[in-house]
Amino acid sequence: MHAILEEINKSALKTDIPNFRTGDTLNVSFRIVEGDKERVQVFQGVCIVRHGRGINEMAAVRKVVDDVGVERIFPLNSPLVSKIEIVRRADTRRSRLYYLRDRTGKSRRLRDQRRGLKHNSGDGVSGFADKAAKA
Repeated sequence: MHAILEEINKSALKTDIPNFRTGDTLNVSFRIVEGDKERVQVFQGVCIVRHGRGINEMAAVRKVVDDVGVERIFPLNSPLVSKIEIVRRADTRRSRLYYLRDRTGKSRRLRDQRRGLKHNSGDGVSGFADKAAKA
């Protein structure tokens, strides 16, 4: 039964979703329909959780506007999500960053992903080792 459902949902899966993790800062372009008008609104924030699988995959993105935290949960395979861009990658040791809700000020910032390490070479992010090789 499970295999049959996966086969049916395979046609609705998107192939242009980038490989992002929790802690990454994302630009999520979401189509807003208001009456007969339609516009694209960009929501930029930190991905605090990514869960689900296949057609049910979701990502919660959090940003702070005027010292008020705003979170949105985006279904990644929805036709209303037009584009997802990775702005910045960050080092995290957890898969769910709910502790960011209680943080304010500089403690809310996440550390940039360490550059030049062996495990980051496939991400296409240039690091210190790449810059040293060019010099």
